Amino acid sequence: MVQFAANLTMLYNEHPFLDRFAAAADAGFRGVEYLFPYDFPADALAEKLRQHGLTQVLHNLPAGNWGGGERGIAIMPDRVQEFRDGVARAIDYAGTLGCKQVNCLVGILPQGGDAVAAESTLTGNLAYAADALAGTGIKLLIEPINTRDIPGFYLNRTKQALDLIAKVGSDNLYVQYDIYHMQIMEGDLARTIEANLARIAHVQLADNPGRFEPGTGEINYPFLFKHLDAIGYRGWVGCEYKPKTTTDEGLGWFAPYKTEPAHA
Repeated sequence: MVQFAANLTMLYNEHPFLDRFAAAADAGFRGVEYLFPYDFPADALAEKLRQHGLTQVLHNLPAGNWGGGERGIAIMPDRVQEFRDGVARAIDYAGTLGCKQVNCLVGILPQGGDAVAAESTLTGNLAYAADALAGTGIKLLIEPINTRDIPGFYLNRTKQALDLIAKVGSDNLYVQYDIYHMQIMEGDLARTIEANLARIAHVQLADNPGRFEPGTGEINYPFLFKHLDAIGYRGWVGCEYKPKTTTDEGLGWFAPYKTEPAHA
């Protein structure tokens, strides 16, 4: 059965961040993910996971100046050392949190930027990160993102991600497949997931339009959840959506999948 993880960056954002772990566990989630752990001591986050019986299923590598609009630095030739330092930091956090996969947001190609240099830098950075993470038993993921929400983002389609993985040549590099982003960019969700299941390590969801919870838009999520089970997907599904009202009020879709809280 599909396992769901609450994305604490977007869900329960009516609560202070450290209180969201309890809220997610009380709702029946057994896993959590969020953009970045780096604003908090790793030990404090690990204690929240332990206290509420939660698994940390994913977080991102450091992605530059997020508040300033950066969405990753892996394509930036002049910031390779910063990228490598971020890999080391992510490994430290992931080790403490017991997190077995880390996502790399590759970044926005600057207007007029050199696409050839960006791709060469990205390929080298991913090879470095995949190797460093493999040494600690952590998978490296890359995520295609739609051009509507993040104009100029370098990685936009499943095939582009798979081609990049082939170019890097590492067996520790996978796709993070976000259903919402890929519905906007290419559709054909069920067939694409099935055809590339071996390279998809993590799935995320939101409905379209609006990026709200399942059941608010055009995507047939009950069908997709059954499909994921049928094709043998064994990873997590991260719930990375914007609640249309409050998180709890929008959890009707989750009722068939929830489990009882497992507080320590």
